[in-house]
Amino acid sequence: MTSANLQEIVKPVSKDLLAFDKKLDKFLSADSVLITSVIKHIMTAKGKRLRPAMLFLAARSGNYMSAKVVDAALSIELIHTATLLHDDVIDESDLRRGHETVNYRWNNLVSVLMGDFLFSRAFRIMVRTGSTELIASISKATERVSFGELRQIEEASNYDLAEKEYIKIISDKTASLFATACEAGPILQKAPNQERKRLFNFGENVGIAFQIADDLLDFIGDSKRTGKEVGSDLIQGKVTMPLIYSLTKSSNKTRKEITGLLGNGINKRGMNRVLKFVTEQGGIDYAYSRAREFSEKAAATCDKLDNSVYNRTLREILQFAVARDN
Repeated sequence: MTSANLQEIVKPVSKDLLAFDKKLDKFLSADSVLITSVIKHIMTAKGKRLRPAMLFLAARSGNYMSAKVVDAALSIELIHTATLLHDDVIDESDLRRGHETVNYRWNNLVSVLMGDFLFSRAFRIMVRTGSTELIASISKATERVSFGELRQIEEASNYDLAEKEYIKIISDKTASLFATACEAGPILQKAPNQERKRLFNFGENVGIAFQIADDLLDFIGDSKRTGKEVGSDLIQGKVTMPLIYSLTKSSNKTRKEITGLLGNGINKRGMNRVLKFVTEQGGIDYAYSRAREFSEKAAATCDKLDNSVYNRTLREILQFAVARDN
């Protein structure tokens, strides 16, 4: 599935997303030539708007929609975008979504400070909602994102990383904002904790499935669609599920060979060997199966919902999260 498929899937909340985009333009305006230029560049390469779409769908699925929900969506998307700006500096990335990164087009300083600017705008918008519970939820998610990113750096090139720890890392760095997006509507409408928890868990499981699928693209993705070369994560020392599984299934001799290739400035020939190893050991198939498992966990939380167009769309997003190609 592609981003075009996603735009078709989320049509039931297209009006909400349009209101979101209009308000986003307003809140990103600033009396600065530099900031305006950078924001224009970011908006040109804007992402899938998956988190806002899920927020609106989750809110409408349980009749939790309100004017303040748009502000919640803005806060979460700005925080997500800010973390991407910081990630690009950490990863020394030249491209994101097929476009030049801010740090490449300007410099690291501009990218970091723009990320800080977006964080400040996000929290300013949060305060407008007047909901201390929402502020607490988004603040905790932001903390989790930072913690997850730090843990990923800490575990770089740790080829003994356990799958359980990998899941915890991606839960924090990716799934946390998905989960918060899904519970934002119920929070603002002061829904029962049980309802909040159900939608939170839905978002958490979608986010985990989404990140596993994203990590898979580093092994089998099309660089023209993903905007980055196959093996980029491996070169940076990121240890993800396909590799974790494959290493646990290999002999000591093969494991030593593969980790040696990864740890000594891997070249193209070495990368091809690693990719072949992961495929032959079943790492690709295993990661897909685990992504589907988390997707099914998310689907199970939807079973109690009625068969509205919004609930059906949430289920369709589960397919996108696992089967996307960019």
